[in-house]
Amino acid sequence: MKKKIIADGRTIMGWTLKQVAILACVAMAMPVWAQKKKAVQKRENFEFTFDLPCYVEQLKQELTYPLAWGNAPEKDYNKWKKTAREKVLECMMTPPKAAKSWQMEVTSEEQRDGYTAKRIALNINAYSRITAYLLVPDGKGPFPAINMLHDHGGHLYIGKEKMVRPFDVDTAVVNDADRWAEKLYDGQYAGDYFARNGYVVFSMDAPMWGERGREEGVDRSKYDIICGNMMMLGRDMSAFMTYDDIASMEFMATLPMVDSERMGCMGCSMGGYRAWMLAALSDRIKAGAAVCWMTTTDVQMSVKDKKREYGGFANCIPGLRQYLDYPHIASLACPKAMLFVNGTKDHLFPIRGTNAAFQTMHEVWDSQKASGKLETELFEVPHSCGKAIQERTLDFFNRNL
Repeated sequence: MKKKIIADGRTIMGWTLKQVAILACVAMAMPVWAQKKKAVQKRENFEFTFDLPCYVEQLKQELTYPLAWGNAPEKDYNKWKKTAREKVLECMMTPPKAAKSWQMEVTSEEQRDGYTAKRIALNINAYSRITAYLLVPDGKGPFPAINMLHDHGGHLYIGKEKMVRPFDVDTAVVNDADRWAEKLYDGQYAGDYFARNGYVVFSMDAPMWGERGREEGVDRSKYDIICGNMMMLGRDMSAFMTYDDIASMEFMATLPMVDSERMGCMGCSMGGYRAWMLAALSDRIKAGAAVCWMTTTDVQMSVKDKKREYGGFANCIPGLRQYLDYPHIASLACPKAMLFVNGTKDHLFPIRGTNAAFQTMHEVWDSQKASGKLETELFEVPHSCGKAIQERTLDFFNRNL
């Protein structure tokens, strides 16, 4: 039963007059947009829906991928690979200038279970001096090495800290990283897991993540604007990410504790995309593992399936889809050892798109008599890289590095 105002006026419907007064003041202090959500302006006629053009199906039919292996007139695989790789790099636009020297320095370190975690600084290109993590196993090297490539997740406050448990940073960063590891990695940092098992691990922030973010702080709505501004400067943000990943492999090859003939890369989600892009474009990579990022454009961009690209700038390379689809680009890694894992419950990548991409890649590896070097597998998991998948990738690298 609702309470009435009592004689002395102290309560209204169970609220004290003091509480009512405070609520009224808060409401008056709030901006108009917060008091009432502004209605979205709509016109009767439109041309885009679900973040895609209404004619998306027509555009997809016009994508014939003339440079894909099997579609291209070139029948010599090595010649095709050279031409296709050059086209990918051409579409990636002007690369960042290379750093004159890495100028690597260790800024702090701590001993962990079977390895030492180092926080380092280095010049990744001529413009950017970055911080990164380097994990070095106890004992005498050189050791095999893995470049741990972090995910997107719509979460840009941390980057490298998603792969290696951070130290010598604010508590807020550590807590955020622990929460993210629990959410996407079963509470197990992939970088630390591999270091405990005898691998040198390197992990850095991609441009716009972690310590390479905005001075004004994280605001996801601003990052596509940044990407557009980079385009105006004749550069592509996604390509800069891949160019930096390529440079990081060159850096890792100079480290005395690393066996430069046994280097690989792995990542989940955007990190998976980064992994197969890196394996396709860097000759330093001997083996790569991509978790939860493989599909075809046909399935990825579909109003019917309610699917479209969510990463925005993260894998946007101008003009490239006129020549090659995702599995065609990943096939540039052939005949290297590659592992692709996707989840049957992954809401981002419908299984039919993943299976079609896997089939395309298997045809390429088969054509080069390298069938045993390509491993594709589906786990009954959502978009994630939990302990079981990490164990699967460790076994893969143990066999191939």
